Amino acid sequence: MIGLEAPGSADWSRFHGSQYALLKDRTKLRAVVHAISFVLACVTLWGFAYPGSLAVWGIALAVAVTLTARDEMKLGDADVRTFTFDEMKRHAIGAAFKGFAWGFGIFLFAVMGGQSQLLMLWSIAALLILLTSASRYSAPLSSITFTLALGSCVFLASLVTLQLTLAAVILATTIFAAFGVVEGSRIALGARMSDTQMQEKTEVVSMLLREFEEGKADWLWQIDTRRRLSGVSPRFAFALGRATSEIEGQSFLQLISGDGWKTGQFPQSLHELADKIKRKENFSNLMVRVTIAGEHRWWELSGTPIMDEDGVYQGFRGVGSDVTEQRESSEKIAYLARYDTLTQLPNRLMLNESVAEALHYAEQWRTRCAFLMVDLDRFKAINDSLGHLVGDQMLAEVAGRIKAVMTEGELCGRLGGDEFAIVIRDASDRKRIEALARKVIARLSEPYLIENQVLYVGASIGSSIGPRDGRTVEELLRNADLALYRAKDAGGGEYFEYEPSLHAMAEEKRQLEFSLRGALEKQELLLHYQPVVDAYSETIVSFEALVRWNSREHGFISPGKFIPLAEDTRLIVPIGTWIMQEACREAAANWPEDVKVNINVSPEQLLEPDFVTVVVRALSHSGLDPKRLEIEVTESIFVRDADIARKALEQCMALGCSIALDDFGTGYSSLGYLRKLSFSTIKVDRSFVQGAAQNSRESLAIIRAVVAMAESLEMTTTAEGVENEEEAEMIRKLGCDKIQGFHFGRPMPPADVIKIFTRKAADEQRKIA
Repeated sequence: MIGLEAPGSADWSRFHGSQYALLKDRTKLRAVVHAISFVLACVTLWGFAYPGSLAVWGIALAVAVTLTARDEMKLGDADVRTFTFDEMKRHAIGAAFKGFAWGFGIFLFAVMGGQSQLLMLWSIAALLILLTSASRYSAPLSSITFTLALGSCVFLASLVTLQLTLAAVILATTIFAAFGVVEGSRIALGARMSDTQMQEKTEVVSMLLREFEEGKADWLWQIDTRRRLSGVSPRFAFALGRATSEIEGQSFLQLISGDGWKTGQFPQSLHELADKIKRKENFSNLMVRVTIAGEHRWWELSGTPIMDEDGVYQGFRGVGSDVTEQRESSEKIAYLARYDTLTQLPNRLMLNESVAEALHYAEQWRTRCAFLMVDLDRFKAINDSLGHLVGDQMLAEVAGRIKAVMTEGELCGRLGGDEFAIVIRDASDRKRIEALARKVIARLSEPYLIENQVLYVGASIGSSIGPRDGRTVEELLRNADLALYRAKDAGGGEYFEYEPSLHAMAEEKRQLEFSLRGALEKQELLLHYQPVVDAYSETIVSFEALVRWNSREHGFISPGKFIPLAEDTRLIVPIGTWIMQEACREAAANWPEDVKVNINVSPEQLLEPDFVTVVVRALSHSGLDPKRLEIEVTESIFVRDADIARKALEQCMALGCSIALDDFGTGYSSLGYLRKLSFSTIKVDRSFVQGAAQNSRESLAIIRAVVAMAESLEMTTTAEGVENEEEAEMIRKLGCDKIQGFHFGRPMPPADVIKIFTRKAADEQRKIA
């Protein structure tokens, strides 16, 4: 408090400098009081003391007061500069000198015989001590040194003159005066520190407010009890698009409501703001839609009511910022999170939410909802052959067609790829579900004109009904997917509802897939061979290798069941490699050199980068002449990466292998395939052979056309599915070169093939004999 020591957390120079700067304000008053006190002392001592001695005393006092006053005048700026301890010490010494000048004079006059005047002189001294304590509370060290110097001299004078009672009073007064100075200083310094800290906070707040106002997006606002703007800042005026003078005193709500102020049609957020102000409630980060110069904007406002000292409401003040850009960005992000950017339809996330809402609605009102999964047929072929740009345009048009058939309570969206979905909120009428599915299939099957090309795709749809087929979103989607698989397996362009049996089929498929993955290691696969004969001589010209699977867990599995599964899971690639190696080995080791082996190759195999290497390895390891290997492919290989497939087949032909086109006429038939690649054989599908056997004019015409085309291209023809002599004779008349079917032999194990050749050799030996 005195200033001899500075606390570690305080700024000694700052606080004491502000204290000592106050001395300048009362310097003249203290000088006048000292002069009056000296006059009173002279009156008391007049007639006893020599005038000369009084004059010397007066000069000494004048010098002491003058020096002290000069120091105090120099301390007038101590609050704005660094105040040093030396300055405080010098001022304290000056105060002590002044107190000693007073006390020594009183001491001399009392000792020289003025005992009777000592009480009056002490009264004058006590007045000076009181004055010092009152007027120099801000400089406690100087007040204490003055008090102690003056009090000790008068105390000694009372002791010397044997006025002990007076001495006790003087001693007590001096001590209590010194303690009073310390206590007064403590209170004054504490108040000064509080004022200084408050001033600092005010300056900081002002600085922050200035920085806040100078910011790019934030501003302050304030309204009075009538909701009129007051103290409008330039930044807020800029946000309102007006000059400060124009909007001062104007209605805040009217300025931000635009035309709504006349029509009474306000956004809900503006109603909420008005209610908050009306109820005098604090609010924070309130999003309000405002209209500024005819343009809709979004403001984020915070506010608090203004209360005076008596708790009377004075208005509102707060901060705000224009968050239109952030709001638009957030809305765009939210849109992208819930909508597909290509088709502008709801995406998987939003569809899942819609299904969940539909399920909740169905359970609440004891109704049903439906989920339809839509998958495009033949879209991949278009996407692969014409490119993703055309594919994207088609998906956008598909989305438009599906959306066009939607009615109330129906929502369509895109799950991803070429999969779409439809959610029906109220599906109590099952006929409505099927009617909508058939309508979507018909609409999507219509031709598309894209990039000056007429394109066709179809659609397959599977549906599930909630909560009958599932009480959760995952169950409904899974069951609709199972129904869709059934529609795809049926050839596409179909609609199926979910049935519980589909679960058993899916589980069976899963178990078959698991077993098929270990079939090669367990040696469960084997090859059977079906003969292909010359149509006229009926001699065997080749055998087609056909894979069979005899599972330890499931028994004998039909190729029609596990071959598609192997293609879906790409297990057909290692299985096809094994077939190639095993068939070539069997033909090279046990068959006559004039008999070929026909091996079917899946599109998945043909598109493998090392397919030709697999063929070369099989030929080299078995020692089979490449001319005895005929690779059979279907037209579907040209739909996916036709260039890769053609290049692989050309490399096989360069080795000496022949290529047969299987199932001609049942797939994506195009004469361009026959022109680009020199096939050795065209195989007529069994469906045409059976149709011709039933005198189908279309089937007969197709077979004749294929035969004529093959002859002109120097290719041979093979008819599949011949089951009796009548059909064989018909095929001969139609001009086919080779025949394959049960009439000449079913697929048989390798041992039976060897028996055929053994019997043939024996028959030839008997003929020679």
